[in-house]
Amino acid sequence: MNSDFIVAVHALVYLRHTNALASSEELAGNICTNAARVRKILSKLKKSAIITSREGQEGGYRLPEDKKNITLSAIAGALFVSPVEVNWQSGQHDADCLISSGMASAMDKLLGDLNRLCLERLDQITIGDIENNFIPKKSGVKEGV
Repeated sequence: MNSDFIVAVHALVYLRHTNALASSEELAGNICTNAARVRKILSKLKKSAIITSREGQEGGYRLPEDKKNITLSAIAGALFVSPVEVNWQSGQHDADCLISSGMASAMDKLLGDLNRLCLERLDQITIGDIENNFIPKKSGVKEGV
């Protein structure tokens, strides 16, 4: 996973919880990132019809009612991210050593298996589940801020 996934999940949980239109500035303030980054990430979610948006002075992002329980795997898919990503592999395919020439293939299989298992698990978790993990039912915590 990359941090775009974290920003997207945070934004969607916020939109679900507040059930209101929120600007990129409002979301960025809650996520602790910048508004341009939020817009870039949420544009992918909009393209996948996970969220809607309205432009202008009174604009912002909204989570449609039918997406209130979207799965984390659907979010990962909209962002084109894999749970396990690597930027480097050891070994060399054309090396004389069996270990050096075979390690990349072995790691590809392992990473493929891990991604499949992770996506299966992420398909069982919704943004509602994430919200329910930490939003107290009754507390003095100020909500939606």
